[in-house]
Amino acid sequence: MSSATVEWAPGARVGVDVVGDGRVVVVLAHGAGGHRGHPTVVGLRDALAARGLRVVTFDYPYASEGRRMPDRAPTLVACHRAVVEWTRDAWGGDLVLAGRSMGGRVASVLVADGTLCSALVLYAYPLHPPGRPDRLRVDHLDSVTVPTLVLQGSRDAFSRPDLFDLHIRSRFDVVDVDGADHSFEVKGQAPGEVHAFVAAATVSWLEGTVGGRRSAWNGPKGEA
Repeated sequence: MSSATVEWAPGARVGVDVVGDGRVVVVLAHGAGGHRGHPTVVGLRDALAARGLRVVTFDYPYASEGRRMPDRAPTLVACHRAVVEWTRDAWGGDLVLAGRSMGGRVASVLVADGTLCSALVLYAYPLHPPGRPDRLRVDHLDSVTVPTLVLQGSRDAFSRPDLFDLHIRSRFDVVDVDGADHSFEVKGQAPGEVHAFVAAATVSWLEGTVGGRRSAWNGPKGEA
């Protein structure tokens, strides 16, 4: 793993970690209650890297500063965009935007606003706050035109099944994570097993989506 900092605004920097060495590069954003070192983010990062991807994780400003309350949307978007551009400048290749929960939502806003990438991967998309299905977060999704995969747990309190089918499954490719909650926790399964399943499903989809070129990978180190 290598680490660096990225300037997202004049005089303001956030930390990034880079794992793996594949030509396909995934920028993986964390959720509202986490940071780049959160166990779920690290588990997904390492599982994806083990299958031949280069993975970039980063902190949003509030996480970098040790604050609990997420930044307002313009700050999240500005920081996320800066990390994406830093990644593009550093490696080029096939760039995939990905994120868990809030991080996926911000990634989808970037794509809807025209940020160029080869694909979008959303882990546990927060379709609405728990218990508030009237507050849907879908207005921008019609503007997402790149290939998109959504991996969603069947017990996710942020995604009522009928609304998920209507607004997400009807638009994008979906992999259901049976028994998983919003944190991808499955009763009776070790976190590593769930992360491995999610990473394998991601890689399998990307292999068929990002040009379908085996040459784009440094030989995936696990079966998808």
